[in-house]
Amino acid sequence: MSRGRSESVLARRYSAGGATDDGRRPDEVIVEEPLEIRLDGHLVATTMRTPGHDFELAVGLCFTDGLLGDATVQSCRYCGTGPASDTEFNVVSVETGGVAPEPTPRLSTTSSSCGICGTAQLDELRMRLHPLPAHEPWAPAVLFAVTERIRAEQELFGRTGAAHAAACFDRQGHLEVVREDIGRHNAVDKVVGRLLLDDRLPARDRGLFVSGRASFEMVQKAWSAGFEAVVAVSAPSALAVSTALVADLALAGFVRGDAFNVYT
Repeated sequence: MSRGRSESVLARRYSAGGATDDGRRPDEVIVEEPLEIRLDGHLVATTMRTPGHDFELAVGLCFTDGLLGDATVQSCRYCGTGPASDTEFNVVSVETGGVAPEPTPRLSTTSSSCGICGTAQLDELRMRLHPLPAHEPWAPAVLFAVTERIRAEQELFGRTGAAHAAACFDRQGHLEVVREDIGRHNAVDKVVGRLLLDDRLPARDRGLFVSGRASFEMVQKAWSAGFEAVVAVSAPSALAVSTALVADLALAGFVRGDAFNVYT
């Protein structure tokens, strides 16, 4: 499954004056299903996601949460204990040959907007990650170009109006990887997972675009992957700004039209 999924349902359209037609018409809605992620056979998390690019999501989540350690991903497959159809392609196993540390599973299902739900703090990131190497400032024109170009790539959002987007872009504003998902964090993990599987991490001279707010989790994932900038359509949180300062990561928010705010 390579593309985000949607389904057609029937809906009746209303306005302030009442129903706009006499019947119901088809409407595209985004699919949301649970994905159980395992690392070397050990449960890592169950997250609600839009099916599509599931291997990237599983690998990206394991990487950005620091679960891989120094291990290399050897393979990724559906299920692992039987036919993938038995679990409706909703279980993915990431394999490192037992080299990765045994993970501590999350205690509850992660919602599509939840991220890591407070299980990691800034002090823990300081212990695991180092500040990014010195890098050149990002040209404002590049950030504007990215926000314009991403719209044409949000195919699932165009059909449903319910998908978040994340993208990797270079210093010329060219989009290199674009992913969509009902969850903001899932979209980012899919981008990071693709880069990891392509052996393109750390993401030097690359920025990360996110279609929603710049939360702590977004900055943490970008820092883990080595991105030099995070560009968000909406606002950052105070903890996101503090994390970006520690990471020496450029952070821009409210990137819309011809203006944006620079926080770090």
